[in-house]
Amino acid sequence: MAGCRGSLCCCCRWCCCCGDRETRTPEELTILGETQEEEDEILPRKDYESLDYDRCINDPYLEVLETMDNKKGRKYEAVKWMMVFAIGVCTGLVGLFVDFFARLFTQLKFGVVQASVEECSQKGCLALSLLELLGFNLTFVFFASLLVLIEPVAAGSGIPEIKCYLNGVKVPGIVRLRTLLCKVFGVLFSVAGGLFVGKEGPMIHSGAVVGAGLPQFQSISLRKIQFNFPYFRSDRDKRDFVSAGAAAGVAAAFGAPIGGTLFSLEEGSSFWNQGLTWRVLFCSMSATFTLNFFRSGIQFGSWGSFQLPGLLNFGEFKCSDSDKKCHLWTAMDLGFFIAMGVIGGLLGATFNCLNKRLAKYRMRNVHPKPKLVRVLESLLVTLVTTVVVFVASMVLGECRQVTSAAQVGNDSIPLQVTSEDVNSSIKTFFCPNETYNDMATLFFNPQESAILQLFHQDSTFSPVTLALFFVLYFSLACWTYGISVPSGLFVPSLLCGAAFGRLVANVLKSYIGLGHIYSGTFALIGAAAFLGGVVRMTISLTVILIESTNEITYGLPIMITLMVAKWTGDFFNKGIYDIHVGLRGVPLLEWETEVEMDKLRASDIMEPNLTYVYPHTRIQSLVSILRTTVHHAFPVVTENRGNEREFMKGNQLISNNIKFKKSSILTRAGEQRRRSQSMKSYPSSELRNMCDEHVTSEEPGEKEDLLQQMLERSPRAKTGPWRNASAR
Repeated sequence: MAGCRGSLCCCCRWCCCCGDRETRTPEELTILGETQEEEDEILPRKDYESLDYDRCINDPYLEVLETMDNKKGRKYEAVKWMMVFAIGVCTGLVGLFVDFFARLFTQLKFGVVQASVEECSQKGCLALSLLELLGFNLTFVFFASLLVLIEPVAAGSGIPEIKCYLNGVKVPGIVRLRTLLCKVFGVLFSVAGGLFVGKEGPMIHSGAVVGAGLPQFQSISLRKIQFNFPYFRSDRDKRDFVSAGAAAGVAAAFGAPIGGTLFSLEEGSSFWNQGLTWRVLFCSMSATFTLNFFRSGIQFGSWGSFQLPGLLNFGEFKCSDSDKKCHLWTAMDLGFFIAMGVIGGLLGATFNCLNKRLAKYRMRNVHPKPKLVRVLESLLVTLVTTVVVFVASMVLGECRQVTSAAQVGNDSIPLQVTSEDVNSSIKTFFCPNETYNDMATLFFNPQESAILQLFHQDSTFSPVTLALFFVLYFSLACWTYGISVPSGLFVPSLLCGAAFGRLVANVLKSYIGLGHIYSGTFALIGAAAFLGGVVRMTISLTVILIESTNEITYGLPIMITLMVAKWTGDFFNKGIYDIHVGLRGVPLLEWETEVEMDKLRASDIMEPNLTYVYPHTRIQSLVSILRTTVHHAFPVVTENRGNEREFMKGNQLISNNIKFKKSSILTRAGEQRRRSQSMKSYPSSELRNMCDEHVTSEEPGEKEDLLQQMLERSPRAKTGPWRNASAR
């Protein structure tokens, strides 16, 4: 169910009641995308609908139950298990596709640019190398931005929208096939374009779309894809499959099926049951091992060996055999971990605050302008990021001594870290033999490789290099999250936090003299602290990191660090996903109510003048209701009990099914556009995207005939006591 916010709006199973009380009401301001001037707070928008997750126990539903027997029930349950298995496999294949092509494009880009740098370092033509890198990055990001223009809801990670969907708020277009295609292709172009984004967050959204669409066997985007599959048509069933798909996305991203299940439970759905737990876990396992099977076979040629469980692998943490004093962590280190959790929470709160201000700036100054401005903003961020990466790698790095564990080569050195399954590379730009460029090693590599360097590199990174890298990466990642490209936040947060943790380890070892410290552990704790301070996840993130490291002994320090980081960050603001939910104006209920809400009664927030419809209503009346109200659902009132039973079987008061979609009088988006124009203001970015499609109107004579027609009987009636009357 959608939420109730003060006296603004309340949506329940039977109705959504909202009132207009001023010349320009808060509801009208939110439709326009404006903010409340006093508190500068985004108000809940009114163009969202609630999903019906509760079973409606009525006469038609009881008739369906009477026709069910044990055999049909077992068949229905078996089909459910087959569907969750198919969702897991498809999500794993989507992750394989994104990883393969993102890796292919990245290797192509770095191969060409590194060869150019090696040649131009002697000839003095490094500007040409920079232009080559700019050409690759700008081209990839341009394609990613174009895909977002096709489907605007594909921008960002998609986690806030999926969280809203699982909690009962229907975000338009969030689980469509077109959204999935734009998300998948857009994120691989964003990653290949050198932006500080990750592909793990969009994987969660992609899995959710697969979960929503696959059991339906039909597509709104491609109407020709439609099969006669009679199962799983209710919002309740779709919610369960979306929960499974989101968990499968986490499992495929991190190789963490248990963490994915807990993520879907903790951050996603507020509707849960015991049977769903097993199905979600099975779906997560299917996604993990599907991706593992194909990645291991493609990269190592060992089909069936299962060597690469997820898109992001942390490798094996263990001390060097030659260092007898080294320990992964000790009880004395817990004090440092708590302090790092506090600092991580402060850094995460700062990141969220800055990103919220940037998002509000974009809402006021970028989104209302033509769509080309969004593309130009993405290209500007790419330009600045590319120049910073190139200049920092060539100028700000220090030449550090390579330990005997690393084999030095010419330009890119394969580095076997503490496990045979994890490989990375170090860069020797402008450094003599037996040394490497520490800044180029972090910046001139894929982000996953840079994380592995910070976790497992035995050689030291300069504290100055780590500090500069952290500041630059923090600033650019904060600026990048929110532009019009598909983008995730997990990997940038992990990399930024790993640099912070490695810096703390260097200071403790070099300046305080704590020789027992293992730098990889502090890098991992720093990554957990910063990520926890940004997203404010606890249980699921703890399990995800433990499964990614395959080291259960890290459970206690990771859990303590995440708890401290969350408590510290919550003192200042919300998590990044909750912030973006609020910025979108989604009427999402909080887990805990505010003190003022405990004093309210239903009469304080409900609209006293209820709008309702009869089973037999002229289209003209429905159009008038849609034009004069801002909510979406209306109760159907019958004069006697006998008419209700017949009406429930045959009639359907849903204006989506009125077969006159080309008529502007039945288009709610057109009404919102006219309302916005009459207010002499700009609509929000989402509303502009809804209104961009040209709507043709019927002839006046035909229109008059349409308005006088009665709704026809429909054989496909929903089994609920109310009908959704919003026209889209």
